[in-house]
Amino acid sequence: MKLSSRGRGCCAGGSRERGPPPRSPFVHQLRLSPLEKAKIAFMTLTLFPIRLFFAAFMMLLAWPFAFIASMGSDEQELEKPLSWWRKIVDVLLKAIMRMMWLAGGFHWITVKGRRALPAEAAILTVAPHSSYFDAIPVTMTFASIVMKAESKDIPVWGTLIKYIRPVFVSRSDQDSRRKTVEEIKRRAQSNGKWPQIMIFPEGTCTNRSCLITFKPGAFIPGVPVQPVVLRYPNKLDTITWTWQGPGAFEILWLTLCQFHNSVEIEFLPVYTPSEEERKNPVLYANNVRRVMAEALGVSVTDYTFEDCQLALAEGQLRLPSDTCLLEFAKLVRSLGLKPETLEDDLDKYAASAMKMKKEKVDLKEFSAYLEFPVSQTLECMFALFDEKEDGVIDIREFVIALSVVCKPSKTLETIQLAFQLYQSEGGTVTEEDLACILKTAMGVSQIDVTHLFRAVDEEEKGKITYDDFYTFAVLHPHFAEEYLYADQMGAESGLERRSAPNGICTDFSPDSIEDQRKPLQKKLN
Repeated sequence: MKLSSRGRGCCAGGSRERGPPPRSPFVHQLRLSPLEKAKIAFMTLTLFPIRLFFAAFMMLLAWPFAFIASMGSDEQELEKPLSWWRKIVDVLLKAIMRMMWLAGGFHWITVKGRRALPAEAAILTVAPHSSYFDAIPVTMTFASIVMKAESKDIPVWGTLIKYIRPVFVSRSDQDSRRKTVEEIKRRAQSNGKWPQIMIFPEGTCTNRSCLITFKPGAFIPGVPVQPVVLRYPNKLDTITWTWQGPGAFEILWLTLCQFHNSVEIEFLPVYTPSEEERKNPVLYANNVRRVMAEALGVSVTDYTFEDCQLALAEGQLRLPSDTCLLEFAKLVRSLGLKPETLEDDLDKYAASAMKMKKEKVDLKEFSAYLEFPVSQTLECMFALFDEKEDGVIDIREFVIALSVVCKPSKTLETIQLAFQLYQSEGGTVTEEDLACILKTAMGVSQIDVTHLFRAVDEEEKGKITYDDFYTFAVLHPHFAEEYLYADQMGAESGLERRSAPNGICTDFSPDSIEDQRKPLQKKLN
């Protein structure tokens, strides 16, 4: 499986005008020169502990003010203009928060454009979302945000969060997302009585190389929004905290070790939705994203938060950062399917593939096999598996790829299915078969499995069974790192997977709205 030149043209990006994004939006590689390492070592011993102390002190200093101002605040009072003493507390807290960022090296914060009044735009949509440092515009505006209900119980931080009157989403309440949307609608339609709500519609952190699919939650109320774009024009990017790359503490440490950190916040003109956009939150979200991408000078892509989860899945085969399976998962969703609910269909597709044995199929036969009409989306999916660009594909590769995106953490189940598809009558596969299985399961064009095959094939028969592979995998649970990644996959495959950096604003878009996303072929045809 590979992304052929034909596949690249139609699959790689969500914006046909701007082309594909330069790299995976979920990977951040930070390469330090010897001089930079020496600077960081010096700063670690000198400036870092001082900055960390003052930043923590400022947060602790803000706590009693936020605590007092939050006491006894009922809903009716929150909808009234701030009293004189609360205005003073508001100014003090903003000053304290600004000093906290100053202590962290953000000596000046560039603000462009005019922030709209709450009556003009009740919702601020902020992107790209790439770090917990994106809290800077939150502390500057004290706009409300959408947070997990558990956040209010965090010492100190929880009190500061409650002060800005957030909308809480509860994990324990199955109906919480609907209630959250209703609350946002109520606040958004209050004619400026409530503070503005700041939402990060990407729903997760990326590396700012493009804008991924916006969640429609911020756009469901159908009210005007003000797009806000963030930039971090620093020579060394120590800000980005994404799915693959430096962890949360390392980002904090490296950022505080920089003498100066730059951030730009640009308030774009208020976007007023058309009648069609009011009825279709997904269309509204896509159009606002396009405006923000143009302001940033980056591409848009149909990658989603679910693609992050695929990249992060804890299986024995970790996907490399350049895997084609993210493109494949995107195309599966563009057909209107959800990989998470396709296991029954996977069994059907696998049974059909076994009956076809080793026969290859053309685009028309592939369309009949999937029971989908030929469309540009289907052509893009076909191109992903058309390695030789000769107009035919091995349907078994499609089944393996679908198994990975349906159950990414269940590596051995996928490999067992692949063995069933490729094995001879004696239940064995060759080294060539294993190479095809693993390169498809990892979404790469080439892979050398010689060391792994020889390690499994202890008796040197030149062929192995699934039982042989399973026994080896149980004894060597990290076989991929030992026999695949170390020799050939390069540094990117070894990037450490961190706990999910979902960012500041948790997702609250109801599944029913997500399901309204139109298939890609309808947009392109």
